[in-house]
Amino acid sequence: MTTRFTVQRLGAQGDGIAATAEGEVFIPFALPGETVTAAREKNRATLMAVVEPSPQRVAPACRHFIECGGCAIQHLEADAYRAWKRGKVEHALRSKGIEAEVDAIVPCEPHSRRRVTFSARRTAGGMLFGFVRALSNEIISIGECPIAVPEIMARLEPLKALASLICVTTKPFHMTVTATGSGLDIAASDTGKMDERQRRAAADFVIAQHFARLSVDGEIVIEPQKPMVRFGDVAVNVPPGVFLQATAAAEAAMAERVGAHLARAKRVADLFSGCGSFALRLAAKAEVHAVEGDAAALAALDHGFRFATGLRRVTTERRDLFRRPLTFKELNAFDGLVFDPPRAGAEDQSKQIARSDVPLVAAVSCNPVTLARDLAILLAGGYRLKSVTPVDQFLWSPHVETVALLEKPRKRR
Repeated sequence: MTTRFTVQRLGAQGDGIAATAEGEVFIPFALPGETVTAAREKNRATLMAVVEPSPQRVAPACRHFIECGGCAIQHLEADAYRAWKRGKVEHALRSKGIEAEVDAIVPCEPHSRRRVTFSARRTAGGMLFGFVRALSNEIISIGECPIAVPEIMARLEPLKALASLICVTTKPFHMTVTATGSGLDIAASDTGKMDERQRRAAADFVIAQHFARLSVDGEIVIEPQKPMVRFGDVAVNVPPGVFLQATAAAEAAMAERVGAHLARAKRVADLFSGCGSFALRLAAKAEVHAVEGDAAALAALDHGFRFATGLRRVTTERRDLFRRPLTFKELNAFDGLVFDPPRAGAEDQSKQIARSDVPLVAAVSCNPVTLARDLAILLAGGYRLKSVTPVDQFLWSPHVETVALLEKPRKRR
């Protein structure tokens, strides 16, 4: 049944929220202050029409918006959008009793995302290639994406053709495409097992299209060029499927803030170091100990260090920091620390940091909720919060990155 609603506010996922006698109703693509009609099912509703639009409503940047599930909030004016994302960080901190001034958000420009995950499936009508519709498993074919870098979007048809060559299943599968300094790095998963003929055909196609690499389920099929990413002045050959920050600009902005905060440190620990996006930049001024659970990422970091010039010593340690965090005694060997965990945060590691006397700490997180939890632990351990900076590298999505900088007076030994 279609019902008229008045939207009060934006929810954490970008849905408009309307209050009713039966409780709140979440209406995707509706904005605060709007009167809308929507088809309600329990606490969610499908937007049917905007009766009274908000003055902050703007035309979406992409013709696939609403149909494609990749973006939640292209329809909100830029300043209001950035205020909403900054507010997510403020709200998460307040929920843990942390009163802190949150800096203006570092904006994300369109056409800047260097890694995109496409979905694909073979059908009777041909290969479907694109993104998944919101709240469904349906794949939407796309002809544009204003988030992704032009290097990826200019190759949509060859990528779709490659998906057809490597597909040995009727089930949906994924193809992650990363723009690197050597060309496109393509990592597919769940495509089914290719025979030798298919592997040769796919390899020949990759060479003809000047793609850098094709891997399937972590196994390299062909690598005409080693995919290379620069972390500051250091070139790193990244392994298949390794974690990278979504945009190079956001990575640089975060690294600049972390580096400035740790500028006085002579020996730095980089926890959850990945391939070295922080470690290799910090090594220009300090000795760095990089700790990471992914062996391939650590090997890439170490290789990048060994072939670079002008860096201080960088050591690596493979370690599952969730199961075995660095203890406070181990941490006391450092006078600077950066940690950038996955979305689950680093609760146990934060408890050890809180007990340490490392004077300078930089916390980087893609999840304001777990960041607030970890910061509360550090503050209870005597740290003082110097600054909190949101960084938008997930344009028009609910996600926001944050860099929090802390300090603690160091005990005399």
